[in-house]
Amino acid sequence: MAGLRILSLGLGLLVVLACVPRSGADMIMTGGTILTMDKYLPPSEALAIVDGRILAVGREAEILPLANRRTKRIDLQGAVVVPGLMDSHLHLVGFGQFLDQLQLVGTSSAEEIAGLVASRAAELPPGTWIQGRGWDQNDWKHQAFPTRQVLDRAAPDHPVVLYRVDGHAIWTNSRALTLAGLTASTPNPQGGVILKDKSGDPTGVFIDNAVALVRDIMPQPTPDDIRTWVLTAIQHLNQLGLTGIHDPGVDGATLEVIRELVDEGNFNLRYYGMLSGSDEALLEQHLSKGPVINYGGRLTIRTVKFYLDGALGSRGAALLSPYSDDPNNRGLILTSPDLLEDLVSRTFQAGFQPAIHAIGDRANRLALDIYERITPQFKGQDLRPRIEHAQVIAARDIRRFAQLGVIAAMQPSHATSDMTWAEDRLGARRVRNAYTWRRLLDAGATIAGGSDSPVESANPLLQLYAARTRQDTTGWPEEGWYPDQRMGGLEALRTLTIGSAYAAFEDSTRGKIFPGYDADLTVLSKNPVIGDPKELLSIDVLMTVLAGQVVWSNQSGWQALAHRNDAQKDADAASFPE
Repeated sequence: MAGLRILSLGLGLLVVLACVPRSGADMIMTGGTILTMDKYLPPSEALAIVDGRILAVGREAEILPLANRRTKRIDLQGAVVVPGLMDSHLHLVGFGQFLDQLQLVGTSSAEEIAGLVASRAAELPPGTWIQGRGWDQNDWKHQAFPTRQVLDRAAPDHPVVLYRVDGHAIWTNSRALTLAGLTASTPNPQGGVILKDKSGDPTGVFIDNAVALVRDIMPQPTPDDIRTWVLTAIQHLNQLGLTGIHDPGVDGATLEVIRELVDEGNFNLRYYGMLSGSDEALLEQHLSKGPVINYGGRLTIRTVKFYLDGALGSRGAALLSPYSDDPNNRGLILTSPDLLEDLVSRTFQAGFQPAIHAIGDRANRLALDIYERITPQFKGQDLRPRIEHAQVIAARDIRRFAQLGVIAAMQPSHATSDMTWAEDRLGARRVRNAYTWRRLLDAGATIAGGSDSPVESANPLLQLYAARTRQDTTGWPEEGWYPDQRMGGLEALRTLTIGSAYAAFEDSTRGKIFPGYDADLTVLSKNPVIGDPKELLSIDVLMTVLAGQVVWSNQSGWQALAHRNDAQKDADAASFPE
């Protein structure tokens, strides 16, 4: 990097900006382990920050002289600092709204959910919409889709809409159907399914594009609603150690709220917005103006998210061969390939990056085919096309990700959430082509890690755990689910740092702890790369730093670390008495 000079070499390699400010560093951190994620800059023990960027990384004795009276000094007490963790696929408003709704993740039956709905109905005036998210019939003893009658008994006077965990299906009651004007004669929309009973009446479950039939008549959130959800979400994300996210499928109202918060200096997150490709007006508006890059140091808009298929859990993912547990079904194509190819070409032409949602092997192949046909037209340009999820990939298509330079934006905990039923959907042979992180990495592909929250937990440490173990949090299965596809510790961390930064064209400023890079940092109580992966489930996020400013500090976590250190000193003294 131009403008740098090496002050010393060896294990304590120290690199400093050529011009050290006379006022010294704004902040220094000492007494810990700094995982730089740079192959030329080994783990160090201290760092310095100035003007929101990394000034120096190296030995403590070399960093301390950069401080003066006004420098904020942080004793890491043996903690570990990693580049600010970035989630490459997280729905910001959806996450904030999820925290404000009925949370149905982990429920064990339709009847349990009905009880929660009845309790909420008792608190609200008749006619008020009840919303929730997180149900998954695959987790129930009886795995059939639920029906509206269960919700009718719980809340006959309230319209109810409950999103499935993946967001690709809803479960409604009769009141909601009446308000939407949906009857036995309502046809399936293109790319969607209305489940119907033996009499032909809607059961209350709508899949993929059919969801809009109900969603479009629901009360729309106000700017104040969006603002509340965004601020609530950011607070939680900072506490989880996240400094940045990529938000897939954002709408215009959300972007306006975010821009206002950035202008106010009240947006503690690096936000990489991915426009909704189904909103033609929004798309035309932004494609005609060009990308927004690092507005206010927080907001970037340079990607468009397109849906090609649905989700595996609701059998909407598009497969090359029929579902093993539904022989007449190959899933849904939500956007015609011809239209999508035209949209992707327009996106590239406008200087934007396309990101195609593709879960099934048929959808992934179609997406790769589209990229293979279009990208040669933009030879010499840095395109970085993305496929979001990339869950099921035919064996011969895996190497095409690297060959075509397509980024796989994947969410490790999808595998550990789906592993109890994925083989039912795909069969014993095809399931080996699902969640193939190892094969993608070995082929040279770039993986950008994320959570898909609120579909999955937004906790990045849980994503690292799933990537390294392919087990649920109880340690099942004992050896991991198809453990040959696990990632190593450093590989997993790379997906949430360098991988996510690369996927956002930010790898020259973020994703590493390196002089000149943004001082976005996550401080952890233990090393997330080495040791037993199970420890990832108990690691504390001690501090989150954004542009050199502390946006979250975990006082109880620091106290626990100090107590642990004292206990270790006592144990060492007992083992080695003077």
